[in-house]
Amino acid sequence: MPALSNRLLYMLIFLACLFLLGTAILIEPFRSMNPCPMCMMQRAVFVALAAVTLVAALHNPSGTGRFIYGGATLLIAVTGAAIAGRQIWLQSLPEDQVPACGPGLEYMLDVFPLLEVIQMSLVGTGDCAEVQWTLFGISIPGWSFLAFSLIAVIALYTMIRKRASDF
Repeated sequence: MPALSNRLLYMLIFLACLFLLGTAILIEPFRSMNPCPMCMMQRAVFVALAAVTLVAALHNPSGTGRFIYGGATLLIAVTGAAIAGRQIWLQSLPEDQVPACGPGLEYMLDVFPLLEVIQMSLVGTGDCAEVQWTLFGISIPGWSFLAFSLIAVIALYTMIRKRASDF
């Protein structure tokens, strides 16, 4: 079986990101879920991954470009995995150790500078510790962590392997 080309791998990552974002947006109203700041940050990371991998798929780089796109994808995916991992940790805390609930994201964006909003969102609040939905016993941040980890492995693979033929 021939190896998948980098172009195809990047297109698959792009489509996976669109699927995950679409799923999150579609299940919210049906499950009466309100995403916390960390969930919104993970969505932003999926959007960044979708943008980078779409450009990489269209460009189909070779040589140094392979490392640039692969490195950017890897860095973004690791960032997303770190955010999802932090939220998983918050969800695993005993109830008496969960941080107090903070203001909503819209309020923070209206009142605080963007860097401070990002910092407060990364710390997480009690809202981020609430498990709103699971599939096979894994929460949404758990699934995000798995997706980010898989994307990081694929990005690393595109960087270290010899170039496969294009489709």
